[in-house]
Amino acid sequence: MNNQQEPFSKRHGFGPEPPKIKIWEEAPESFRTALLFAASDTAQLSPSPFREIVCRILRERPDPSNWSEYPNIWGEVEHLVYRCDWFRVYDILEAVAQYLEKRYSPEKDAFENEMNNCLRELGIGWQLQGGVVQSRSEDSQESLLGQTKEALKEAAMPTAESELSEAVKDLSRRPNPDLSGTVHHAMASLECVARQVTGKYNATLGEIIKNTKTLIPKPLDEAVSKAWGYASNEARHGKEDRNLTRAEAQLIVGLSASVAMYLVQKDCLCDQ
Repeated sequence: MNNQQEPFSKRHGFGPEPPKIKIWEEAPESFRTALLFAASDTAQLSPSPFREIVCRILRERPDPSNWSEYPNIWGEVEHLVYRCDWFRVYDILEAVAQYLEKRYSPEKDAFENEMNNCLRELGIGWQLQGGVVQSRSEDSQESLLGQTKEALKEAAMPTAESELSEAVKDLSRRPNPDLSGTVHHAMASLECVARQVTGKYNATLGEIIKNTKTLIPKPLDEAVSKAWGYASNEARHGKEDRNLTRAEAQLIVGLSASVAMYLVQKDCLCDQ
C-alpha cells in the first residue's frame, strides 16, 4: 500500500478553482503523464502488469526484447501511452481501474480519486466512476444529476432512473457521443416521471403538460413543452442540415433532471 504523505497543497486544502470544462475529444500530454504516474505511484502497478494492460487495450505485442522493469518495460509503456489515439487513453484508464477492482486492491479508491482530481484540474469533461469513464458536467449539474437519480430511486421510479443513466452513457460514448440518444433518453426520463405522478401512463409528455394545468407552473410549462418539441424534432426525427451539439444535449439533460426532481418532490409533498 502506498504510504506516501499527501503533498502540502492537499494537506492544507490549497488549490486553484477548477477550470471550466473545455476538453472532451482529446487526451493532452499532461493527462497521459498523470495517468502513468498514478498507475505507478498511486495504484502501485509495476511495469510488467501495466504493460500487459496497455498492450491488451492497444492490441500490441509486448516487446520480447524488453525484460528489465526499469528502464526497458517502463519506457515501452510510456511510448505506447504517449502515441496512442486519445480515446484509447481513457480505455487504458478504465482498464487499470477494473484491474484494481478485480484484485480487490486497496489502492482502487485512491487511484480513482487521483485521476478524477486530475481530470477536473485539467478541465477535461470526463470522470471515473466505478471503473467506467463517463461524461462529466460542471460541478453544479453533476450534483443535480446525482440528486435526481437518488430521488428517482427513493420514489421507486426505476425506468426514469434508467433512462437518465442511459442519457449520460450516450453522452459518454467514445470516440463520438450519441447526442441524439442523449436527448431522447433524457426527455424519456422526464416523461416517465410525468406519467407516474399524473397516472396518465399512455400520454406523451407534451399531452400531459397540455392537459394537466397544475403540473408545472405557468409560464414554465410552456418552456418545458417547447423543450419536449425540440427534443422530438432534433433527436427523434433529426435533420440533414442540422447537427446537435454537446452543449445542447447537456442543456436538455440538465433541464430534464431539474424538472424531474421538481415533480418528484412535488408528488412527495402531495402524498403527505
